[in-house]
Amino acid sequence: MNFTGVLPAMTTPFDPSMQVDHAFLTQHAAWQLGNGCSGLIMLGSLGEGATLDHAEKIAILKTAVAAAGNKPVVAAISHLSTAGAVALAKAAEKAGCSGLMVLPPYVYSSDWREMKAHVGTVIAATALPCMLYNNPVAYKTDFLPTQISELAVEHVNLRAVKESAADVRRIAAIRELLDDRLEICVGVDDLIVEGIAAGAVGWVAGLVNAFPAESVKLVELAHSSDAAATLALYRWFLPLLRMDTVPKFVQLIKWVQEQAGVGSARVRAPRLELAGAELAEAEAVFAQAMATRPDVPNKPFAAFAAQ
Repeated sequence: MNFTGVLPAMTTPFDPSMQVDHAFLTQHAAWQLGNGCSGLIMLGSLGEGATLDHAEKIAILKTAVAAAGNKPVVAAISHLSTAGAVALAKAAEKAGCSGLMVLPPYVYSSDWREMKAHVGTVIAATALPCMLYNNPVAYKTDFLPTQISELAVEHVNLRAVKESAADVRRIAAIRELLDDRLEICVGVDDLIVEGIAAGAVGWVAGLVNAFPAESVKLVELAHSSDAAATLALYRWFLPLLRMDTVPKFVQLIKWVQEQAGVGSARVRAPRLELAGAELAEAEAVFAQAMATRPDVPNKPFAAFAAQ
């Protein structure tokens, strides 16, 4: 398990009755991987994990594992309780997942002693390689670089961190403390080029759900010496990537998928689909992106339909 390259934070597709659409999920997963993504991350915030029950989560993981073949599937692990998170982690291992992305608990946020005990218990619950998810904006728990270093010393299977503090200096700080001990993934879409320059090796991406080829190409360019080509693609992509950084990022990304013909805008309540000024703004951004879309070779979605 390597937490490198482009790792889509997969959306969860729903059919018209708002049940998980496993047939579409299979096609979507194959399309992402077929366009160069290095693995799949399931059940995260973008996957509306908080609205899924335990049985749905396990079914989603099994579908993803079957679709991924020899590519890794990572299960996002978050729950209201530590016991619930441990149960999900063990079930994910049994379902065939290659790794875990460990989040702080839903709702409850406290001090380092309690948060360390929670994530440490989940990491120790299986032998799977784990990635710590740090997102203080969304989860109100901030794992500081020194604390991440402490966890890395105590847990050999903590292999990576998804850094979503939206501060590129965090990447350099983690590198300073741990060198290459952890693989660092950028967790906010509009920080990827800067993050790679600071030492990140992976991207847990959102807009990749609609634009996998462009996402993979951007990471390739960011690792290259072609600054002009990197900046050109990044400038085109940024208005879309910024949709990943606002409260309604789930609605926005699923809406973009629908407009691009690779998904549905359906979201589970309490989320509602976009309307009014928010929808008009999204329409303007998408129209401009399509009018100026660069010529990046890609494998079409239809090529991955079930035979």
